[in-house]
Amino acid sequence: MTANKALLIMDLQNGIASRYAENPDALAPFQQAARAARKADIPVIFVRVAFREGYPEVPAQNKMFSGISQHGGMTETEWATEIHESLERQPNEPLVTKRRVSAFSGSDLEVLLRGLGVQELILSGIATSGVVLSTLREAADKDYSLKVLSDACLDGDPEVHRVLTEKVFPRQAEVLTVEEWAAAIE
Repeated sequence: MTANKALLIMDLQNGIASRYAENPDALAPFQQAARAARKADIPVIFVRVAFREGYPEVPAQNKMFSGISQHGGMTETEWATEIHESLERQPNEPLVTKRRVSAFSGSDLEVLLRGLGVQELILSGIATSGVVLSTLREAADKDYSLKVLSDACLDGDPEVHRVLTEKVFPRQAEVLTVEEWAAAIE
């Protein structure tokens, strides 16, 4: 196992990925990245956002998540928080549950990465302006080497995605396509 690297596939859960899955090509880069990592024996770690029943971790002043707590959904046991079936998550691939936007916030991700000896993170996820941006910033502060798979990141706003992947992320990470990354690890 190439334990010094790990591919993070973040928020590719039914409640989020299903918004993009109507386009059959939208999730293909994520699937390609997972296959390439598995072939190269790089750990694939799935990250999801989910809450406990009753939402005890969501205060009313949390602008992003308080609506969920008021209207319901996204609890740990719901279909919405299961990893999208098109990613074919394997039994040996960890599932990390976070309580906020960053993959590190409210999760055991850092403990898992230390246990695996990971020093380099390859980031992918939905949304580019959410989980990818927040995780990249926190991971950079934690001194991880970083790569972002630009076409295995989706955002509801294409211009925001472009600005982040072309102007912001390169300051802290190498930004490349899944195809470029897959060729480099073969």
